[in-house]
Amino acid sequence: MHKSGSASSLGPGGLDLTQAFFKPIQQTAPPSPTKRHTKVSVIGVGNVGMAIAQTILTQDLVDELALVDVNADKLRGEMLDLQHAAAFLPRTKIHASVDYAITAGSDLCIVTAGARQIADESRLNLLQRNVSLFSRIVPPLAKYSPDSILLIVSNPVDILTYVAWKLSGFPSNRVLGSGTNLDSSRFRFLIADHLDVNAQDVQAYIVGEHGDSSVALWSSISVGGVPVLSFLEKQQIAYEKETLENIHKAVIGSAYEVISLKGYTSWAIGYSAASLARSILRNQRRIHPVSVLAKGFYGIEGGDVFLSLPAQLGRGGILGVTNVHLTDEEAQRLRDSAKTILEVQNQLGL
Repeated sequence: MHKSGSASSLGPGGLDLTQAFFKPIQQTAPPSPTKRHTKVSVIGVGNVGMAIAQTILTQDLVDELALVDVNADKLRGEMLDLQHAAAFLPRTKIHASVDYAITAGSDLCIVTAGARQIADESRLNLLQRNVSLFSRIVPPLAKYSPDSILLIVSNPVDILTYVAWKLSGFPSNRVLGSGTNLDSSRFRFLIADHLDVNAQDVQAYIVGEHGDSSVALWSSISVGGVPVLSFLEKQQIAYEKETLENIHKAVIGSAYEVISLKGYTSWAIGYSAASLARSILRNQRRIHPVSVLAKGFYGIEGGDVFLSLPAQLGRGGILGVTNVHLTDEEAQRLRDSAKTILEVQNQLGL
């Protein structure tokens, strides 16, 4: 696979023309050692992978971007397409290769590759094929970037994040899944739309499985710092629980609706993953609902399981899990969600 990046060897025989264009400055010092070079690798250049790559580039999050895929022609085409936009983007070295050696020294590795479901294929069989695929992806990433953070976006994200954790041998704080970060964004949008406010003023989380058993934390929702449900109760404003459930169902069905209309999801998950990358690479210490090793939190027991909890992210990966107050019903639903994931996970025989 031909690699291409920023280079100055345009002269005859690959002659470096840099010295011909620029006169050296006298009495210079080397760059400050505190200036950090940031590198991200994206594995899988499908619709989701490229939406993530494009969003990361436009938000100026990295100095170097490496793309990896098994389809050499599509990979090179996507790389060239991004490189040709260099005049409109922050300066970033963009590389691509089928060889994982190109990911060496990555600060963050984002995995979007996954096996596609075949007609009439069981969920378990699809999972087993994805485990096989991850066994060819994760070990090389861990080999070439032993200090990196792994961000898993491939679905089913919770189980595959667990698989990546086991295959990498990384500590649990350096392996996370995109989880319900996007679900929570959809949740905030629907609540904001319902109340006619800006979604950025809505604090709301979906936790648990990124899927049908996810849990909406209604008890902790606030708008502009005002706890919504307790406010309604104090003001003796009636609301129907069915209305709340319908909003949660709309969140779960959002991805299916987008897929039925355009064939796939891409932009929202691209922005979601880029927001996680920003929090990690810039050490923002922001709280995101992401898939983490949840054993021991909120009474979750029975085995190692990854599911989404509000977690603080920074340069060290997962810095901690937020101690959000859950009602007894929410806590039980969260434990049920963990049980659902574990039942499938245990069938994999890992």
